[in-house]
Amino acid sequence: MTTDPPSGDPPPEEPPPKDTEARGLRLVAVLLGLTVVSGLIDAVSYLGLGHVFTANMTGNVVVLGFAAAGAPGFSVRHTATSVACFLAGALGGGRVTARYCGGSRRTLTQVTLAVEALLVGVSAVVAFTAPGTAGMTYTAIALTAFAMGLRNATVIKLGVPDLTTTVLTRTLTGLAADSRAGGGTGRRSPRRTASVIAMLAGAAFGSWLVMHQGLGTPLLIAAVASGILAAVASGRD
Repeated sequence: MTTDPPSGDPPPEEPPPKDTEARGLRLVAVLLGLTVVSGLIDAVSYLGLGHVFTANMTGNVVVLGFAAAGAPGFSVRHTATSVACFLAGALGGGRVTARYCGGSRRTLTQVTLAVEALLVGVSAVVAFTAPGTAGMTYTAIALTAFAMGLRNATVIKLGVPDLTTTVLTRTLTGLAADSRAGGGTGRRSPRRTASVIAMLAGAAFGSWLVMHQGLGTPLLIAAVASGILAAVASGRD
């Protein structure tokens, strides 16, 4: 037989709500993983899709200038396709981030990376089934560039310092200028250094795969990596 507590006693305290944003892998680690993926994808695009970048648009604008001037080995159509699809992806990413503005960073990250994994995965299937064809080249350029534009719009929204995942000019500048030798504190040097190493590792691994396994394998690895990062990403830096 139980007795009710006296009416003057305070009610039992409820446990604090769980922070769903903290569940999973922190964004710093996720973005470093995505930087490796960027290296893989640019290795595929530059070495296997006609000297065009689909992640690094800084390099792509320069490549477009080379192509427009008639430099051998470069294609205006390939590069213009990449830039246009990247911009379309960034536009779509802007719409997605606007929808989740003020909401869950974890959900935003997971949705974006899931779409990236799907798009890169489709490009891998095309690379396996129609290798060496013009249709495969344009499809892979379009899908990977769109995916990278979508991701970049999301990364800008997340605002994690020094981790853009696709370009390193500002990262390298900060690494030198803010170092102790440059008169700074060097506080962010580990993160910046990790970003450079991640891109280098992805590009080296991707290049080896392109030379020895073709285009489908590195694209498939990139898709799987993006999917895993989508599943485990948190909303915390």
